[in-house]
Amino acid sequence: MEKFIITPKEDKSVTMTIRIDKKLQEKYNELSAKTNRSRNELISMALQYALDHMEIKEEP
Repeated sequence: MEKFIITPKEDKSVTMTIRIDKKLQEKYNELSAKTNRSRNELISMALQYALDHMEIKEEP
């Protein structure tokens, strides 16, 4: 009989606390309900999008 092998799960996430405007939280709550995605998932997606499309302008 072959062995049932379990390998450790690689955890790539961290817990982070931030402060946001209450209205922004409410918008994410609404979006979460509409899309059936967690608020955490939506915020992570938005943060990744911001990083991917960010441009830093050099001072003149």
